Amino acid sequence: MSLPVLLQNLLFEHKLEKAVAITLLISLAIVTNIVQQVLFKNPNEPPVVFHWLPVVGSTMTYGIDPFKFFFDCQAKYGDVYTFILLGRKVTVYLGSKGNQFILNGKLKDINAEEIYSVLTTPVFGKDVVYDVPIAKFMEQKKFIKSGLQSGALPTYVPLMQDEARDFIKGDLRFKGSCGTVQIPKVMAQITIFTASRCLQGIEVRRKLDNTFADLYHALDDGFQPINFMLPWFPLPQNRRRDIAQKKMTQIYADIIKARRAGAEKDCEDMLWSLMGSVYKDGTPMPDSEIAHMMIALLMAGQHSSSVTSSWIMLHLAAQPEIMEELYQEQLSVLGDASSPFTYEDIQKLPLVTNVIRETLRLHPPIHSILRKVKNPLPIEGTSWVVPPSHVLLAAPATMGKSDEYFPNADKWDPHRWEAMADPADQEKEKMDYGYGLVSTGADSTYLPFGAGRHRCIGEQFAYVQLTVVVTVMVREFKLKNVEGKSGVVATDYSSLFSRPMEPAFVQWESR
Repeated sequence: MSLPVLLQNLLFEHKLEKAVAITLLISLAIVTNIVQQVLFKNPNEPPVVFHWLPVVGSTMTYGIDPFKFFFDCQAKYGDVYTFILLGRKVTVYLGSKGNQFILNGKLKDINAEEIYSVLTTPVFGKDVVYDVPIAKFMEQKKFIKSGLQSGALPTYVPLMQDEARDFIKGDLRFKGSCGTVQIPKVMAQITIFTASRCLQGIEVRRKLDNTFADLYHALDDGFQPINFMLPWFPLPQNRRRDIAQKKMTQIYADIIKARRAGAEKDCEDMLWSLMGSVYKDGTPMPDSEIAHMMIALLMAGQHSSSVTSSWIMLHLAAQPEIMEELYQEQLSVLGDASSPFTYEDIQKLPLVTNVIRETLRLHPPIHSILRKVKNPLPIEGTSWVVPPSHVLLAAPATMGKSDEYFPNADKWDPHRWEAMADPADQEKEKMDYGYGLVSTGADSTYLPFGAGRHRCIGEQFAYVQLTVVVTVMVREFKLKNVEGKSGVVATDYSSLFSRPMEPAFVQWESR
């Protein structure tokens, strides 16, 4: 045998031995993992969802379809159970008791900052939201809430109408009398244009047509679920995110500087509001924090409204009779479906409100709310204690998808709300966490905006924005599914926000 052949054989044997060794190690890890689960259960902690692979645990099944995972585990283990997510022990507590336990837990026992800061701070910037002590965050929420009060909402309605109508008239995808369009991309653009015009100011709105849009998308790509668990991972989009964050901060800093130098105020947008905000200790909000809060406002509000409006259009295309009912409601209430409408007008469109409610129930933008455990937490009525090594997960949206609370829950039916009380009526318990009274949510089966101190403060604005956008779309178009398709597309859970699986095309026809 020649020397080259001998060396080749030795190399092959070495690779084979290495492969066998790796296989044995993996097999041993799997067997050890199974033995630990079967024979060494901890009676003082919630049951652990069975999994084959250590570290990986239930990551794949949870990530593919969180709600199926929640309900399957609930059927097997009950409302409380623990699963392995990329090496972390995550304890789920479903139902109203779980919402109360997690969303209204004491600050000394649970913590949101340690979970979300690794994801949000690189995108928003330092010294805002989850990058500050909770007391300061509550003050910042109060500043934002003051700009979202109902008193400002009537001034936003005509601005939103103009943005939505101008977009439709100027977009090449809507040239002619009919066509096919990928609706999530359209709704994402309409959402960011309408929101930015009202909250961000005319300077930002003008920049959305060029470089600002690219910076926005670079920041948006930073919201990767993997950054929850592996924030240090050197993803290319994370590098782009960091560059975009600095550039966008500078854009806001320049706008603030120009305004302070005497720029004319054309409307009471959020930027003007924050520029006049002062903390309790008498310190004016620094310009750097204002810039970072404006980025947070732009990013946080865009996703949920964009996704929700996309789902609404997809369902209207699948059930065009509902879209026609919406159009007839406009004719009945407004008289002329082509004339401008006011804030007072849209309060008289109950079917639009029910369409939004039903869509948020069936397609909640966020499926999981996480908290870090800081102290051992006993679970009432059991012998279990959740240790500080665990992460808590609340999933209030599961109640909205349960037949127990919403009969035939899988069906999108806006008319179901006609026989149901206003969801706000369920929210009896309220508390002031430092930015005004909000519902604790403990006794509600419908919580699309969360509950407790971290409840979304943009609820009123979101309803107005969605109502205006839906109203404009209904008066402009008839929608239906593309030929050969029935129902709506599946849900894509790969992003931080649950969204329609693309491509998601609908056919449109001008009225």
